[in-house]
Amino acid sequence: MAQPRLIEGGLTVDDRGETGFVNDFHFDRIKRFYVITDHRQGSVRAWHAHRREEKYVVVVRGAALIAAVEIDNWKHPSPEAKVYRFALSEKKPAVLYIPGGYANGFMSLTPGTKLMFFSSLTLQESLEDDIRYEARYWNPWQVIER
Repeated sequence: MAQPRLIEGGLTVDDRGETGFVNDFHFDRIKRFYVITDHRQGSVRAWHAHRREEKYVVVVRGAALIAAVEIDNWKHPSPEAKVYRFALSEKKPAVLYIPGGYANGFMSLTPGTKLMFFSSLTLQESLEDDIRYEARYWNPWQVIER
């Protein structure tokens, strides 16, 4: 099965301003998008799973910790499953790919964080493929001090 992966972009700066880009991201599989804005730092939205739907996530404002877990059993997934964690920021353009068969969630790392999600399914198709788990079923939301 495919794994979550980061599609990295770049940033150019000149006397006119900045241009952020992710040239290796292609829209050929995208059917819709939506934007989520959180009001406060530390807000967790998780876990949202799909058997078929693929998602692509971009941080438009602020920073977020985004996590994904492969689902091994849809009724009783393993609490010990590997959690993929990605810290994304508006300051470093990138798109996170989350394949079907995974649950995903995120925590805002800054106030007013805004994420844009691109989906491979229509809203109706997504609603028919929608599974939810408790926000701390897997709990990767602690910021690890170093």
